[in-house]
Amino acid sequence: MQRRYLDDLFAFVAVARARSFTKAAAKLGVSQSALSHTIRGLEDRVGIRLLTRTTRSVSPTQAGERLLRSVGPRLDEIETELDALADLRERPAGTVRITSIDYVADTILWPRLVGLLGEYPDIKVEIVIDYGLTDIVAQGFDAGVRSGEQIAKDMIAVRIGPDSSMAVVGAPAYFDARSEPKTPRDLVDHNCINLRLPTRGGLYAWEFEKEGQELNVRVEGQLVFNGTYQMLNAALAGLGLAYLPEELAKPHLAQGRLRRVLADWCPPSAGFHLYYPSRRQHSAAFALVVDALRYRQYVPPPI
Repeated sequence: MQRRYLDDLFAFVAVARARSFTKAAAKLGVSQSALSHTIRGLEDRVGIRLLTRTTRSVSPTQAGERLLRSVGPRLDEIETELDALADLRERPAGTVRITSIDYVADTILWPRLVGLLGEYPDIKVEIVIDYGLTDIVAQGFDAGVRSGEQIAKDMIAVRIGPDSSMAVVGAPAYFDARSEPKTPRDLVDHNCINLRLPTRGGLYAWEFEKEGQELNVRVEGQLVFNGTYQMLNAALAGLGLAYLPEELAKPHLAQGRLRRVLADWCPPSAGFHLYYPSRRQHSAAFALVVDALRYRQYVPPPI
């Protein structure tokens, strides 16, 4: 795209939103005639009328409405990022509130934030553990963490982890008196460790997929928790099968403390993403937190 288009698009969005050349020119700090010339030049280059002009009003054409919907939010993001860079000239400060599950908080958020917090002592981070699909706007959070397929389309999503798989695991002692399940349906005959999700009003149904076939199984067992690590500890104690993030189970699988079953029914899925509202004005502190979660790797202190 030619660079001159960018200035022209900013001008078009200003006029289309204000529905007035006079108001848009005042906002942009240019003359009305210059602004009108800019819009005509843009329309000539794209080869289509973008604004309908009358003596009393200005309104986008159908093509103009489409262009406004597609580029308007992107230009807002550019302005927000430029403002955030300007804020970095001052010392970033403030509180950033994030909702997450405990596993992600421990393995992704904390390792990447520890260095940032040391560099910027005026930035505060509050991490709230929550397995519900929290409305982050209504609950006053700056951001949340979910797997990619769970994020609403009106949110900005930033990948902070690779594709991941779930794993059905149990201790070797658990299998001493039981045969391994061959299909997810066999789980109905096993003592399974359940997870309660507050927003779903009940127990989480274990999700499986193989060769395009999706299957959800509601399991039963003696134990119900609302956290991942409690489920892991119960599985290590031989008290049942648990459905856990593969990365959490890996060290115990490698050391023989857990055994995995139904691996062919647990394909990789979209990794964890940090998500936040696209239209909210974000602080410099928030921008630094996002960058840390996206790019930083934890470097342990020297011993």
